[in-house]
Amino acid sequence: MHARRAAPLASACAALGIGLALTALALVLTLTGAPGEVSASNGVRLDADLGKTRGVEICQRGETLPRATTAVRLSLEATIGPRVAVAVFAGTHELTGGTRGSGWTAVSVTVPVRALARTVTNATLCFAVARTRVHVDLLGAQTGPASAAQVTGGAALPGRLRVEEMRSGRASWASLALSVARRMGLGRAFAGTWVSALAAALMLALALTTSWLLVRAPRIAAGAARRAQREPRDAPSRSRVAARLRRVPRGAWGCALVALLNAVCWSVITPPFQVPDEPSHFAYVALLAERGTLPSAGAGVPAPEVQLVQEGLNSDRIRFQPAQRALASVEQQRVLERDLAAPLPRVGSGGAGAASNEPPLYYALEVVPYELGSGWSLLGSLALMRLFSALLAALTALFAYLFVREALPGARWAWTVGGLAVAVFPLLGFMSGGVSPDALLFAECAALYYCLARAFRHGLTRRLAVALGLLSAAGFSTKLNFVGFAPGVLLGLLVLGARMVGAHPNRGEAIGPAVRRVALALALALSPVALYACANVLAGKPLLGSASATLAATRGSLLHELSYIWQFYLPRLPGMQSYFPGVLTTRQLWFDGLVGMYGWADTLFPGWVYDVALAPALLIAALGLRELVRRRAALPRRTAELAVYGTTAVGVMALVGAQSYVSDVLEGSEPFWEPRYALPMLGLWGLLVALAARGAGRRWGPATGTLLVVLLFAHDLFSQLQTIARYYG
Repeated sequence: MHARRAAPLASACAALGIGLALTALALVLTLTGAPGEVSASNGVRLDADLGKTRGVEICQRGETLPRATTAVRLSLEATIGPRVAVAVFAGTHELTGGTRGSGWTAVSVTVPVRALARTVTNATLCFAVARTRVHVDLLGAQTGPASAAQVTGGAALPGRLRVEEMRSGRASWASLALSVARRMGLGRAFAGTWVSALAAALMLALALTTSWLLVRAPRIAAGAARRAQREPRDAPSRSRVAARLRRVPRGAWGCALVALLNAVCWSVITPPFQVPDEPSHFAYVALLAERGTLPSAGAGVPAPEVQLVQEGLNSDRIRFQPAQRALASVEQQRVLERDLAAPLPRVGSGGAGAASNEPPLYYALEVVPYELGSGWSLLGSLALMRLFSALLAALTALFAYLFVREALPGARWAWTVGGLAVAVFPLLGFMSGGVSPDALLFAECAALYYCLARAFRHGLTRRLAVALGLLSAAGFSTKLNFVGFAPGVLLGLLVLGARMVGAHPNRGEAIGPAVRRVALALALALSPVALYACANVLAGKPLLGSASATLAATRGSLLHELSYIWQFYLPRLPGMQSYFPGVLTTRQLWFDGLVGMYGWADTLFPGWVYDVALAPALLIAALGLRELVRRRAALPRRTAELAVYGTTAVGVMALVGAQSYVSDVLEGSEPFWEPRYALPMLGLWGLLVALAARGAGRRWGPATGTLLVVLLFAHDLFSQLQTIARYYG
């Protein structure tokens, strides 16, 4: 018996050793490799928009490409960039060429080409932008007719596009480590190379804590079960909270610690205001703290101190321009510190940009760290506010562990696998390492998954009804995107109420308590919505504010909207109007985006990384499906529960798709798309990885789960390194 128990533990330890060894090898190979560098450019300034296109072929004569050119960077701007093909000619002879797939986001696109064996002068560079619905801006400088770029089959552009040639660098990343460390220490509240040392220490602590949890997972889970059995259920009220906290498994606390370390590390390596909409979220908190008022509609004028910091950090120049780097010199840091020493207002005209219409709960909580840092500069306050978001990442991982425990009670070691899969998820660390209400939304949705799973397992108690109601109320008060998650919670309450009636010997007696508990949960959940609607009516505004305008805009176009939402995630069906020509949305938007898209969605991996990531993703899906097939006899009893979880996912996806339809099709703006919008379903991701580990069987399950977590940790580590290279390399 002892040998049978030891075998899975030994295989898990071996898998951990192999996984960490492979990660270390990949890290060494990366650090000994050389980063790409700009070897030349055509000298065209970026001071003009040469036009917009939805598909074009353009040729520029008189280009010079140095020897060993391996990529060409074109100044094209798009939200969802289409496929771009490049070819370089000497006369009619093609010298080199290459393609970049669709799905890129930035003000430039780098297209890899076959390396040139010699320098080529007076060459013709042609590039083809595939047909797309989204406008692509052509950026460069206006010139005379003789030097203008020529559109194939049409008139010349009013100027020339800026082009840069790339080659493999001559210095390795290891040799650049000191300069990278120095740059990381700039643009901070307390500047210094200690910042890079802190990031390295956090990465090491993250690796050690994750490894310890994987090795100890079976013993931790078994110990938690024994403690839960010994814990008295009728503890005195004055120690009831402490008793409940003691019943939380150590594995859950461990996963929370890993998520906290991960998010803090991301907050250290990501430059200020390089998390999506972070300036707007900071402005919202400043308004609450300084004036005690909510932001007015519209962008407004940024606060003088915020403008000063953004200008001092070159924030606008860095954003969407991967070729640009953060602060590079101590002199720039000194100028920033000197400017910040002067007292400047932190509140502008009263607007908060993209955050103006969001509910206030997250921002009200962020007032606490904002006030704690009031004696520091704006950068100090921002650092403390980011730490608060990192604490919310810890809650997300903790509740994800508890959700997996309730959903899969039979395999205790798998709980840690599921919790760690969430804790080291790079996008969770990145978003929770910045100032963003998404951090609170992720924690609330993970907690709702846990409460729903517990209710399906133990019944809809009054305490769980209150918890579901309060968490839903908090979700409505945190971010408008929670509206998509809410139908799943509503369906869960109705199903749980019906089960409560059906399970009672006398159904007539059970109807009253069931209705009261469901009504209590709904009353608590909808109270913020009711207050919001009443405030709008009294102020003479639409009943649901900006949501009313969105609903009115989609009226009469339901079939088109449904077609758009379908194509937003899945391949187009025959007969549908094409909304995303040339773009495989499932792969190039959502899969690639979740694999890695950081900063303002402008920090990406090399294209081959996304291709390689398909293999483990398919393995996880196959093993999870295998486990479901093995347990198919139990599925009918859990069909309703699975339908509830599925409804939360479909609801979030449908809401994001509908918002994108209004923005993209009806308003003629940009698609409403970012991979972070899928993160409210992180609990389901943890459940899927735990299922995949169980799908490997009792003998190899722990080893497979360990390898999967190490792989996800490596993904997180290299995501952080990619971000460091982008901003400080």
